[in-house]
Amino acid sequence: MPLDRATETYLRHIAIERGLSQHTLSAYRRDLGTFASWIAAAPVVDSDGADRAGGSAVLEDVGRICRADLAGFVTYLATRPSGPLAPRSVARMLSSVRSFTAFAAGEGWLQLDPGASVRPPKAPMRLPKAISVHDMERLLAAASTGSADGSADGVADDLVGLRDKALLELLYATGARISEAVGLSVDDVTTLSDSGGELSVVKVTGKGNKQRVVPLGSYARAAIDAYLVRARPVFAARGASTPALFLGARGARLSRQSAWLVIQAAASRAELAEHVSPHTFRHSFATHLLEGGADVRVVQELLGHASVATTQIYTMVTADMLRDVYQTAHPRARR
Repeated sequence: MPLDRATETYLRHIAIERGLSQHTLSAYRRDLGTFASWIAAAPVVDSDGADRAGGSAVLEDVGRICRADLAGFVTYLATRPSGPLAPRSVARMLSSVRSFTAFAAGEGWLQLDPGASVRPPKAPMRLPKAISVHDMERLLAAASTGSADGSADGVADDLVGLRDKALLELLYATGARISEAVGLSVDDVTTLSDSGGELSVVKVTGKGNKQRVVPLGSYARAAIDAYLVRARPVFAARGASTPALFLGARGARLSRQSAWLVIQAAASRAELAEHVSPHTFRHSFATHLLEGGADVRVVQELLGHASVATTQIYTMVTADMLRDVYQTAHPRARR
């Protein structure tokens, strides 16, 4: 099986079986393309150390991939002349290749999976960056003053401000990824009723098309209702019919890039010292919940993490903050 055909078969498989987004599929395709380019150009050796006649053998038959290929690829990424990649980037690209070789072994194209014994470089632990509750309130307040998105297309700034406020309030209230937020439809925002009363929720579709239901706080629900009543009908009238919750000024679904600009504009108006990205809302959501006493497994469910280990990194953030407060405030914490 030639490497290019094997790659296309694998990409079709993960698109169907795992329901990955086009953005994620593009990342896999890019990583495997980089691996194929390196294989074609780099001197490679068999697992027993013997020289092999260039990478053409692997390009023609995926069954020729060996452990040395993957190990050499890792070394290349970490030392490449055009600029070495950070350990996290190397680990991500190796993960794509290892997933591919595991699939190839399962299909019988490889006798053994050469990626099973290749480990990525250990990346230094980076704690998520969250902003304070006070700074988040400043950021959310700044969103309602509008942005350049609407004024350039003849839509009043106050209507754009309603949309921006609703988007940012939802991001902070739910911890949704930016791709999840812009992928929402109007019907995903709903109200559940039981013996305890009514609860506003949003149905979020995450990675692998897994759905989760996340509560909406009163501030977020009020901001979304105001946007739906006053602003969205104006935007919708300017484009084709779409169920998308968040619309651009021309009536189409708001893109991830446009949502990123909304966040940057609000952060600029709020004059925040810290860099603010879409993931800042997700990090702040988790950190503020844990600081407020939420159980880590509840936060895991709200974030849509497959493993609680991913969520537990936020407990390190709050512990770090507690240490700093203690060392600053307690009279006998320092010498």
